[in-house]
Amino acid sequence: MRYALLGDIHGNTEALTQVLASIKSENVDKVVCLGDIVGYGAEPAQCLDTIMGMGCDVIAGNHDWAAVGKLSIDCFNAYAKAAALWTRDQLTDQQKSFLANLPLTITYEHFAVAHGTFHQPEAFNYIQTVFDAQQSFEALKKLGASLGFLGHSHVPVGFFDTDPITYTLDPEIPVDEEAAVIVNAGSVGQPRDENNKASWALLDSESKLVAIKRVDYDIDSAANKIRTAGLPEILALRLYQGK
Repeated sequence: MRYALLGDIHGNTEALTQVLASIKSENVDKVVCLGDIVGYGAEPAQCLDTIMGMGCDVIAGNHDWAAVGKLSIDCFNAYAKAAALWTRDQLTDQQKSFLANLPLTITYEHFAVAHGTFHQPEAFNYIQTVFDAQQSFEALKKLGASLGFLGHSHVPVGFFDTDPITYTLDPEIPVDEEAAVIVNAGSVGQPRDENNKASWALLDSESKLVAIKRVDYDIDSAANKIRTAGLPEILALRLYQGK
């Protein structure tokens, strides 16, 4: 089986369109969305329509729940808060219902998915330390999986449950059944690893390899839409910087 894992679309239609074209070219069997379809970008409703129309599996991201009032935005920075409040006014009742009812995790035959962490998915924390990773590896095992996919940090990286825990920033990540692996698929609509190309992950369960794919898209168009919508300028500028 070949799986596509994509997340953190963040209302960026231009990036989503190019990523879906890239996925189509890879003959993928199943697509899974890792959350945060909305937030930051200027076209949350359009991106939601696209994902909903695909009928793919989707889990909740913090911006998805913030957009429907299911998660407090008190801890958001000023730019994220402004985007969340703006996004709430852009969505239909049907779209809000879709986001409000998304699950936090899903477990499949070959892997499990969550947005931020596996050990406290409802808190939408980040895996930033070895301790964070260790907690999520323990939770992943309880889900009956040895491979997990996350989003949220917008930085593609692979963690290995070795002694001690190690990580890689390489675009090809081997899936070794002797050690659990957690992969962050990066971000479609707002990369933060100083690479402004959209990111998604391809899992081939037969070759036991995860490949991080990077895709060019029309940043000028996405950024100008953010400006036209009256959203904070920094949300446009960071698309160019990839951070």
